[in-house]
Amino acid sequence: MQLFVIGVIAACLAAVAYGMSTVLRALGARRVAEAAADEGEGITTENGAPTLSSTMSTLVDPAFILGTTLVVVGFAGGALAARFLPLFLSQTIVSANLVITALLGTIILNIALHTREWVAIWLVVMSLCLLGVSSSHHTGGGEEVGFHWGLFIATLALCALALVGVYNLGPAGAIVGGASAGLLFGIIAIAVRILDGVQPFDPVALLTDPAAWTIAAAGAVGFYVQTVALQLGAVNGVTAVLVVGETAGPSLVGVVFLEDTAKPGLGWLAILGFVGAVIGAVLVAWYGSVDPDHLGEAPPMKGGWRRGREEPGSGDSSSVDSLSADSLSADSAADARGPDDTVAGGPSTNDAPHDPDIWTVDDDTFFDSRDSRRN
Repeated sequence: MQLFVIGVIAACLAAVAYGMSTVLRALGARRVAEAAADEGEGITTENGAPTLSSTMSTLVDPAFILGTTLVVVGFAGGALAARFLPLFLSQTIVSANLVITALLGTIILNIALHTREWVAIWLVVMSLCLLGVSSSHHTGGGEEVGFHWGLFIATLALCALALVGVYNLGPAGAIVGGASAGLLFGIIAIAVRILDGVQPFDPVALLTDPAAWTIAAAGAVGFYVQTVALQLGAVNGVTAVLVVGETAGPSLVGVVFLEDTAKPGLGWLAILGFVGAVIGAVLVAWYGSVDPDHLGEAPPMKGGWRRGREEPGSGDSSSVDSLSADSLSADSAADARGPDDTVAGGPSTNDAPHDPDIWTVDDDTFFDSRDSRRN
């Protein structure tokens, strides 16, 4: 029971660290984009992927470096959780970094969240609670050498596909990169769980275990493709598909190969929590899968349950139309009177200042034609 509590605390620490890291690294990507725009330099290739130089500039941004430090903290917490908890519980708690990312994003990145996003985010939180209540404290399995080698080979194949995807799919590479990074981070949790030479500590056994090589490859490539994804897409959308991959993959592997189970009679509750967490993350990804507003120039996001950004001129058309009609009526009346006519109850237009941008109404009040009610 004590190890179970330590695992839960470590997973929560990892969630906070990963959430803060994602926002800080997204801030680094935004700074690089702003600097490139000020200098008139492009940051994307013909395929719409970020240039290698822009990615390297992002990697050395101070905010990005701080975020990278938090990745290390998150990795340590996630590793402890993977050793002491069933993977479907540890990875789902870690996936709560989506909530941290969303909350901090509203403060640091000025990202507006609507009702739909909050509903989806809290669906993830409540689903995590269901998983915590239903999960068993037992962990084990994964001792077969063939399983270690199979995981390593699968990791190399996924790394290759991820790198090809983020550099050849344009803006869609953001979702591919986020999902691939999530799967790779999930593979790290699996590898940490089955790693030899940890207890008792044996450095030779540890370094010669293919699971250790898997951790190195998945960590490096996962970090890199997530960085590229944050350059390509909206931070909440990238994070949401990341946590789906980070949660679903290891959870299924844990149940099928590593003897992870729920408490007797609570299997249905574990399934409900797992499905709810995945659906919630997918919804956040769907509503957040729009182009990033690195320069603060994109139109605002639509409210309610509509997806995407508002189209230019899609504001409150009723009030605009009524004001436009009033303005047109006033202009038409002024044209019909001619220059020598007078306004009822008011002075002659010849007595008014000779400024074409000035017009009059019945109460002798002058208005500038550049007033917003006429535009």
